[in-house]
Amino acid sequence: MKLFPIMGGIHPEYRKELTSEKAIVALPLPEALYLPLQQHMGAPAGTTVEPGDLVKKGQLLARASGAISAAVHAPTSGRIEAITEITAPHPSGLPTLTIILVPDGKDEWAELPDAIADPFAVTPQVIRDRVAQSGIVGMGGATFPSAVKLGLGTSHKLEILLLNGAECEPYLTCDDRIMREHADAVVDGARIMAHALGAPKVIIAVETNKPQAIEALGKAAAAFDNVSVAPVPVQYPMGAERHLTQAITGRETPARKLTADVGVVVHNVATARAVHDAVRQGRPLLSRVVTVSGGAVAEPKNVEVLLGTKVTELLKFCGGAQGAKRFVSGGPMMGQPLPSLDVPVVKGTSGILGLTLAETKEAEPSPCIRCGSCVTYCPCGLVPVEMASFIRHEKLEEAAKIGVQDCVSCGSCSYICPSHIPLVHYFNYAKGRIAALDRERRKMEQTKALVEAHNARLERQAQAKREAAAKAKAAKEAAEAAAQAQSSTQGGASA
Repeated sequence: MKLFPIMGGIHPEYRKELTSEKAIVALPLPEALYLPLQQHMGAPAGTTVEPGDLVKKGQLLARASGAISAAVHAPTSGRIEAITEITAPHPSGLPTLTIILVPDGKDEWAELPDAIADPFAVTPQVIRDRVAQSGIVGMGGATFPSAVKLGLGTSHKLEILLLNGAECEPYLTCDDRIMREHADAVVDGARIMAHALGAPKVIIAVETNKPQAIEALGKAAAAFDNVSVAPVPVQYPMGAERHLTQAITGRETPARKLTADVGVVVHNVATARAVHDAVRQGRPLLSRVVTVSGGAVAEPKNVEVLLGTKVTELLKFCGGAQGAKRFVSGGPMMGQPLPSLDVPVVKGTSGILGLTLAETKEAEPSPCIRCGSCVTYCPCGLVPVEMASFIRHEKLEEAAKIGVQDCVSCGSCSYICPSHIPLVHYFNYAKGRIAALDRERRKMEQTKALVEAHNARLERQAQAKREAAAKAKAAKEAAEAAAQAQSSTQGGASA
C-alpha cells in the first residue's frame, strides 16, 4: 500500500520494551469500585440506582443523557454503597459525581442482551443501538461516544474505516498487546463498525515497531477482501487521526472539519474489540487494558482492569512505584498529570506512568532563541513561537488567526524546544480561554436576544393597548356624536 508523508513530527525515546513483551494479565477484584458518571465527552450519565441497591455484573447503573453521552454499567456484582462526589482523574482535581460499588465476590452476571448472531444481516441502526446500550466510547483516549461516531455514515459518504493501531505514544503498549492477543476480535469488531458506517473498506494502520501485531492482524484479516493491514512509519504523532488519515489516503482534513468530510472515519483498535464483545456476546464495556510503566514502577505490566479500580490498587499490583517525580494518565506526550493516586481507572485510561525526574526531563525555561525548531517539527504546519508570543501578551484573537485552535496538543514543539518552553501549555490555555470567551459571547448574545424579544413583546403589548384605547376612544366619540345628532334631530322635530 502506498503511504503519504506527513509533515513535522518527532522521534522521542519510546521505551515500549518495558512492557511490549508482557502479556495482558487480569487485576484481582478490588475492595471497591468508583464509577464516575462522566467517563466520556458530552453530558454525564444519569443514575438508575440508589445507595443500598444490590446489582449484578453488567447491570445498567447510569443511563446516557442527551445526544452525546454514554451509559455506565456494573463491572461486577455487589452493593451500591454511595453516590457521591470524589476527585476526578483529571488535572483539575475537581470532584465529580461517582457511584461507589462494593463487590460481593460472586461476580454474578445480570441478564445480558441477546448476541446478534449475524451483525451483517441487521441494519446499521441496530448495531449503533447496541454500541450505545453498551456504553462504548473511543478508547484511544478521546472518549467520544462510539455510537454517535458510528452514525456519521448517515450524513457523510464514507469510503474507509481506518482502525488506529499506531499507538505512537512512548511507553504505551496496551493496544499492541490487544492486537497480538485478540486479533480476531479486533478484525471482527472493525468489520461490524464498517457495516454500521456504510464504509466498504477497512484499513488497520499499525506502526512498524509492532511486527507481531501486524502479523497477527494480517492472519485474522486474510479471509476478508475488504480488510487490510497497513504498516506505517514510526513517527510521533502518527496516531493523531488527521495525520493517520493523511498518511494512509493522502487526503488532508480541512481545519475545523472531520475526517469524515474526506470520506474516512477513525476508530481505535481497543474500541473495535469492545464492539465485538458487545455485539457478539451482549457484554457492555466493563474493563479495559492499561499499560502500567515508567522508570519508577517496579514491575511494569499490561493489565486488564475493571473500570472504577483505584490507581493505587493498580500500582500495588505492579510492585509499587518508588521515586516517581510525576504520575501521568495516558502517555507522556499527551497524557494528563494525575491529581491523586486515589482516582479511578476510567474508560479513557490507556496508561498509568510513574516517571522519574530523568524521564520527565524537567528544566527551567529560558528565553526563546528563535531557532525555529518548533516550526520545523510541528505536524500541523503552525508557527508555535509566534502563537506563544501572542498568548503571553493575552492577544488571543491574533493567536486564533494564525491557527492555535488547529493545534492537536501533541507536545512535539515542547519536546523539541532547546529552551524548554512549555509551548503546548500556552496553546491549551489559549484554546480553553478562547472557548470560554466564545461561550460567554454566545451567552451574552442569547441574553441580548432574549431582552430584545422581551422588549419587543412589551412594545407589542403596549401598542395593542394603545390601539385598543384608540379604538375605544373612537367608538366612544362616535357614540357621543351619534347621540348628539339624535338629540339635535329630536329638538328640531319638537320645534
